Amino acid sequence: MHTTLHLLAEAPPQMLPARSLMAFTLASHIILVPMGVALPLITLIMHGYGLRRGDATALLLARRWSAVMAVQFAIGVVTGTVLSFEFGLLWPGLMGRWGDVFGIGFGVEAWAFFLEAVLIAIYLYGWRRLPARTHFLLGLPLPATALLGAFGILAANSWMNTPQGFSLDSEGNPVDVDVRKAIFTPMFGPQYWHFVVAMLVTAGFVVAGVYAVGWLRGRRDRYHRLGFTVPFTVAAVFTPVQFMLGDAIARAVFQKQPVKFAAMEIVWNTDTHVPEYLFGRLHPDGTVTGGIKIPQLDSILAGFSPDTEVHGLSDVPAADRPTVAQATLIHWTFDIMVGIGSVLLLLVIWYAFVWWRRRRLPASPWFYRSAACAGVASVIAVECGWITTEVGRQPWIVYENMRVAEAVTGARSSTLWTMFGLVVVVYVLIFGSFLAVLLKMRTRWRQDDERSLEAGTMVTPETGTPYGPRAAVAAGDAPAAGSGDGPGSGDGPAPTEDGRP
Repeated sequence: MHTTLHLLAEAPPQMLPARSLMAFTLASHIILVPMGVALPLITLIMHGYGLRRGDATALLLARRWSAVMAVQFAIGVVTGTVLSFEFGLLWPGLMGRWGDVFGIGFGVEAWAFFLEAVLIAIYLYGWRRLPARTHFLLGLPLPATALLGAFGILAANSWMNTPQGFSLDSEGNPVDVDVRKAIFTPMFGPQYWHFVVAMLVTAGFVVAGVYAVGWLRGRRDRYHRLGFTVPFTVAAVFTPVQFMLGDAIARAVFQKQPVKFAAMEIVWNTDTHVPEYLFGRLHPDGTVTGGIKIPQLDSILAGFSPDTEVHGLSDVPAADRPTVAQATLIHWTFDIMVGIGSVLLLLVIWYAFVWWRRRRLPASPWFYRSAACAGVASVIAVECGWITTEVGRQPWIVYENMRVAEAVTGARSSTLWTMFGLVVVVYVLIFGSFLAVLLKMRTRWRQDDERSLEAGTMVTPETGTPYGPRAAVAAGDAPAAGSGDGPGSGDGPAPTEDGRP
């Protein structure tokens, strides 16, 4: 029997629905994570720029982005909570045996979540209610709390990849837990910084892409230029950094997780002078078909020398390594991630070259078409990165200590499939509502802009009564456009070309 089919036949019936449900919810949640981790920083950069320069346009953008940040956080709370429950419901073997070792990461993430919720509420409420400096300073901890949440999750995940910080008793249960070692595992540093920078790059490109679309539709005012330039510059600064971190984490995987590395590069036999395959498909006999073969490159990338020995999958028993189908999958996701990163780096070089030579933004429509696509491409790269990380560890849920099959729930597979169907329906409604709210906010902001331009006035969060009580509105009177009254108010229009009313 084919090895993959044989392993599937031996797997518990709960495995497929449990893994499918976990994969769906994780893939859905990860779409929101870049904005949750990095949008606070991008917003505060714009806010600080606006305060320093007295720039009403920048402050208007910062306030609107803070509203998006709050809505996104609310949706992320739902999807993140579902994932937390799924760890206990779908993988009771994992949490029952190992929760005392790596559960500290989830505790850190929970504290960060509550702190971030409070800070977002204060920051959002503080517009026009707090002194300018006080309001800005109260927002400064937001990026740190977002990074702390990522710290907790990545600590737990890196422990699953390279577990340490415990001993096993005679029954195989963990004892003598060393919390410091359980958090700071060999893969924690590479994973954490690679993840954080990926979030900054992705959020920057996503936000900039919105204004790139506006530029392509003829909105060439300063509002759209500034809305594009700040987040795109953040992404541009971190893209080459991410390229170097990606190389570093691949080398860390080569050293600490050689089986995963062999699957990522579809290396079957241990050897030196190993070629690099761009895409291609691995077969059960170890042959590779399709793709582009580059002689010796895999050994060079792994150890800076063609004489570097790369361990192959055939050195590991079939039951202890990813199947050939899984290896092909993560090889493709890894190549897609690297390919997207390479294209984004070229886009950044284009941006930097034009700015260096002419001190202005590129004028080519193709640049803005590419920038509009960069956000979506970045999200795809993030999804591919998580697939590579999780599927590459198979069949282990705790590397070399517990298999996925040992951790899965004993609930009926039919129950799990029903749960999966319900979750899909709920998530469609949640993300549909999220999109509807964002479109409603955009429409209202645009209407406020148009009314203000027609009236020849500009009311922003920091003009009139900059930070303080809102002006009283007579009973029955509608609030003035951009006054900030009412939920989701955009607080003002886009400025004219020079940023003045």
